[in-house]
This record gives sequence, structure tokens and C-alpha cells, in this order.
Amino acid sequence: MVIQIVNLSYADVFKRYSSNYNIYRDVFQIGLLGLEIREVPVSLAENIQKVVLREKEICYKSELKNKKSVNLLIPGSLWDIKDISKRILKKGDEDLGYKIINVIKNFEEYGTGCFKIGGKDFCFSKSYTMGILNVTPDSFSDGGLYISTADAIKHGIGMIKQGADIIDVGGESTRPGSENVSSEEELKRVLPVIDGILSIRPEAIISVDTTKKIVAENALAHGAKIINDISALTNEPDMGEVIKKHKAALVIMHMKGTPKDMQINPYYDDPVKEIYDFLFERLQKISKFGIKEIFIDPGIGFGKRVEDNFELIRRLDDFKSLGYPILIGVSRKSFIGKTLDLQINERDTATSLMEALAIKSGARIIRTHNIANGVQVTRLLNHLS
Repeated sequence: MVIQIVNLSYADVFKRYSSNYNIYRDVFQIGLLGLEIREVPVSLAENIQKVVLREKEICYKSELKNKKSVNLLIPGSLWDIKDISKRILKKGDEDLGYKIINVIKNFEEYGTGCFKIGGKDFCFSKSYTMGILNVTPDSFSDGGLYISTADAIKHGIGMIKQGADIIDVGGESTRPGSENVSSEEELKRVLPVIDGILSIRPEAIISVDTTKKIVAENALAHGAKIINDISALTNEPDMGEVIKKHKAALVIMHMKGTPKDMQINPYYDDPVKEIYDFLFERLQKISKFGIKEIFIDPGIGFGKRVEDNFELIRRLDDFKSLGYPILIGVSRKSFIGKTLDLQINERDTATSLMEALAIKSGARIIRTHNIANGVQVTRLLNHLS
């Protein structure tokens, strides 16, 4: 079962859910939420419906093709959902009741937790910047600019001086259509940069963008503190053991397909629901490693259409139920260029606007190229939190 609190106060989102659940009565209102419980066994669903209806609340049901399980939707305010969860705990199913209460807690207390990464405290009542440092010849925005180790180190130190909280070093391009590189080549690109930055700024928090266990192992041994895995540990699942051993933090991201084929006609019925379910499933599997510091990334631009990217940013708070801080990377991406007809080097102002909107919707780390702009965005919005 997957449990999610959905923001139904957007008219188009409510319309979609109305179609899925055959909602004909007028229950739409600003601030309306929905507790959705997906893939519930039929017998349990019937019991839950009885508990909810007994209290004269509404519980909608959507049949699934397998006929062995259904989806349930309970609309209401957060207070309504909390009250129903307590009744399910007492009179329905204890295990499900506790799971719902935990999801509500995740949603309600989002932004109250802290991670200690390296020697730095990251408290998520505010947002932070992650500077992009691609040491590759073919990344979409800055490919080739920092392929020289000396240039990469200089740029990394420059971003730190501008206020970057994290430097994300990548030795393999993940632009649409890109090819994989060998572990040896990736290590050759990233390790000297990690060493060089830390020799000058030993307190720096360095993340490494990789899907390879051997690269993660060596990067962490050289002083990196975060592994940013665009495959969400699907490429090499046992990389979790390495991250746990080094007491590192982890970023897991959603991507449909691989960088080589991800933009070949991607399609979603509901991108938020499908990506939420993917991240939920990955978090369940990763939990066995006992990794505590995890960030979730919906993967803007990774196997997404233009409209999917806007939908994800607008509805980013729907991911709060997962209980982990949200990282997002919109910087200079093609959905901005296609929407505004801008070349890559013209997208920084629009990037800052989208980053600000993402932070207001729940992002706690923005992964960005232009650190000077990113720091201004986070500092301004942190004053509003």
C-alpha cells in the first residue's frame, strides 16, 4: 500500500481525481486535501470504508484492474484526516492506522528536521544551495568549461566563496542522449577535484553525482559527504552499503529510462502520483541500509515533458508525505528554454524564478549553476520562513 496526502485545492487536480473516483457531488474548496491509500486489499478497504462512513465522512473507492485491491480517497481538511486516522487505528486496522498517522506527521512537520552532514547542520526550516560542478566535456550547460582539474577546482572554490552550501561534482554527463563513461574515467575526472577543493577548503561539503558503487566508494574515501544518485540506487543497489559505511548522505532521484533514452516520448497519466509511488518504493528498499540522511528529487527534465515539469514544481508539496527533504534541479533546463524560447546562457533569470517557486512549494535544496543568484533566492525566501 502507498499512502499520500494530496492537495486537491487545484481545480484541475480535483477534476482529475473526480474522474478517477466518480466524484459527482460538489466538495471542491480551497485548502481541500485528500488522504489517498493506494492498492488496498478489497477486504481491508471494505472495513476502512465502514469506519469512515460510520462517522458520516466520505470515502471514495476506485477499482483496479487486478480486482484484488482498490484505491481509497478520503477528502477533507488536515484536521479531518487526522481524526479519521485515529478512528481507523482504533476501529479499523491498527497497522494501517499507524502508517497513516506517520504520513500525516511527515506532512504536518515537514521542514522541522535537521541533518548533520560533515561538520554542517542543515535545518530544513530554510533552504540551501547546491552548486553544479560538471567535470565533463559534454554536459548540456557547462560541458568542457571545467574539464581541466585546475579550472574545476577554481570554479568550485569560487562557488563556495559566493555562498554555496554544497558542491555537486559530476564526472559523467546525464544530459538527454548522453552515453555512459567507464568508472575509471569518471574517477579520473572527479577525485582530483575533490582533493583540490578540500585541500583549500577542508570544511567544504562535497556531493558526487554518480550511479556507480566504485565511484561512490572512492569519492567518499577522499572526503565527499553526499552521493547524488540519479538512478535512486537501481543501477547498483548495494551502493547503499557503501553510503552507510561512510555515514554519508544520499540523494535519490526519479528518472524514466536512462539519460540516453529518457526524452524519447515520455508519458504520464499523473506525474506526481507515479513519481511519488516510485520514490515511496525506493525508500522502502533503501531503508534496509539504515541510511538516515536522504533527500528526494522528482527529477525535473529527466524523462519528463514540459507540462510534467511545471506540474511537479506546482505540486511539489504533495511529496512532503514521504518525510524527507526535497531537492530540486531546474537550472537552465530545456523546459524553460522551450517555454520562453531562450538559449541556455539566457535562462538564469527564469531559473531563479522557478527556484523561488520550488522553495515556496517545499524544496529545501536547489541544485543550480548560478550560485550568486541561487544564494540571493534562498536568503530572501529564508527570511519569509
